[in-house]
Amino acid sequence: MMILKLIGNAAKVLGIFFVITYTVASNPAFSASKAIIEAIVGIESQIPNDARTARILGIERQGSGVVIDSEGLIVTIGYLILEANIINVIDHEGNKTQAENVAYDHDSGLGLIRATRKLNVKPLRLGDSSNLFVNENVIILTRSNHNPVGGAQVVSRRVFTGYWEYMIENAIFTTPPHNFHSGAGLVGADGKLLGVGSLLVNDAATPNVFLPGNMFVPIDELKPILADLLRYGRRAGPRRPWIGAHTYEENGRIFVSRISKNGPADKAGLTAGDLILGVNGNLIQNQEDFYRKLWHSGKPGKIIKLKILPKRMNKIKIQELNILSGDRSEWLKLKRDY
Repeated sequence: MMILKLIGNAAKVLGIFFVITYTVASNPAFSASKAIIEAIVGIESQIPNDARTARILGIERQGSGVVIDSEGLIVTIGYLILEANIINVIDHEGNKTQAENVAYDHDSGLGLIRATRKLNVKPLRLGDSSNLFVNENVIILTRSNHNPVGGAQVVSRRVFTGYWEYMIENAIFTTPPHNFHSGAGLVGADGKLLGVGSLLVNDAATPNVFLPGNMFVPIDELKPILADLLRYGRRAGPRRPWIGAHTYEENGRIFVSRISKNGPADKAGLTAGDLILGVNGNLIQNQEDFYRKLWHSGKPGKIIKLKILPKRMNKIKIQELNILSGDRSEWLKLKRDY
């Protein structure tokens, strides 16, 4: 009986994928022009072995990026270029060009690089992702050999929380999924950029309900900070406090899955398996609530009081842990002398 149910669910998902793909492919408004396709470039980056993110994200990363100005400025997903010492851009003709790291913004998850030589492409204009609604058809553009242009449909707009102390307020979720999603361009019927590919997810439409898809960072996240990123390499204003704890939510409870080595939580004694119950005397309801309370604790350098139930205890005993919050960008190895 269970097998039949699983087969039925799989058939339903495949049916949804077929309908969406057919709808987009048959709509004349969604025939991506040659200029739009050429604005998508490939990105290859190399990361030193001793980088903080090397073990989790790898030392060789590949994905896509979108050219957004006439001087070779490219927006991509930040983890592709985070702590990279070598970045190459591959254009539509297969030409490889070195690029410099311009900026990385942890709050949005976006990154900027610039090609060291002029790219012979027309930049893609930034659209208005706030006007992108559920059930609208979009195109996913990548610089991959397999399925570089794919049709998709927006199936939800909602808050997304990531285990790495990350949250996007109005993330874009699409289906069917595209495997080469990192840094992919999400383009609307008007040919403008609406989002940048971030992740492959299993619950695109509704949390905890199986429907594979992708999560895109809305391009509106870039607009208000673009000038700051170009000038300073970071957004202006105070940074969020960071503790260096990877967490996951299970039935509304927040468990620690991993601790960043030599980060604030590690130094304070928080360990994998611990259950986080509250922040600064306030109970937390879910991962979203945890992040909101964490980030409202003040600037980096402030003491954050976590109420925890340690995994290592033989008996149930709630403890309060004082963590001296830090600045994630200072923990990362972003600046090097070569």
